[in-house]
Amino acid sequence: MVTVKIPFFDLAKVADSGQAFRIKMIDKDHAELVAFGRYLQIAKTGKDTFAFSCSGKEFNSIWKGYLDLDRNYEAIVSSIDKNDRYLSAAAEFGKGIRILKQDVFETTISYIISQRRSIPSITTSVERISKLCGRKIAVPELCDPFVEPLCKEYYAFPAPEELNALPFSELENTGVGYRAPYIARAAEEFANGKLDPESLASLSDNDLYKALTGMYGVGTKVANCIMLFAFARTGRFPVDVWIKRIEDRYYSGHFDCSPYPDTAGIMQQFMFYYERRKDSFD
Repeated sequence: MVTVKIPFFDLAKVADSGQAFRIKMIDKDHAELVAFGRYLQIAKTGKDTFAFSCSGKEFNSIWKGYLDLDRNYEAIVSSIDKNDRYLSAAAEFGKGIRILKQDVFETTISYIISQRRSIPSITTSVERISKLCGRKIAVPELCDPFVEPLCKEYYAFPAPEELNALPFSELENTGVGYRAPYIARAAEEFANGKLDPESLASLSDNDLYKALTGMYGVGTKVANCIMLFAFARTGRFPVDVWIKRIEDRYYSGHFDCSPYPDTAGIMQQFMFYYERRKDSFD
């Protein structure tokens, strides 16, 4: 176990922000997630203080980057134009949301699945795929301040070779619908090395965008989501139905990202979360 002080971090908001599909709240002070082939539980233990069910070495090598802890989110919020009342309100409402830097292959497949899907249905398909061909994960021994996990068994998201070996008929039965051929092609191209996470990470934003939109079944929104949530390209601004609604209602059809060249994606997350959840707190 390791205990860390983390400013600007809200477990529940991050779990509900729609970035990742395998992070869940157990109760108001505990979250669990499966990522990078590991099970992790996070417990809120005090003001801005959190315990992680892992070693300090694992925290520093994996979870510190995953939670984007080297970025000053308070400074990012301070950069918002005070005349932009909507974005200012969204940032205040979404305080504690950080951009998760996720596994490239899992994020790519998850966001291919996400096209015209609700978050619960995406989560269901991702879990089915993991159980079908991902390896079973050992859950570490948990004691106070941690609590009982939500499930008895957990499975890693499959490696490209594992998903590529899954019969197409079984992939279709995971509820992914018309996206099954897109997923199968992506798994094949990652498995045979045509798509390589390290090579993709070395590309400029423009070249990475071209490489992703060159994939079968990947359009503008999905490519921008992959760039934001797997490659930490926080200048990207994915536009889905929620963001389009915000743009039409509050920004005359277009949100100007130019004041936020390196942080537009963070602003997008504040806006997305605010628009989805603000009426729940009225």
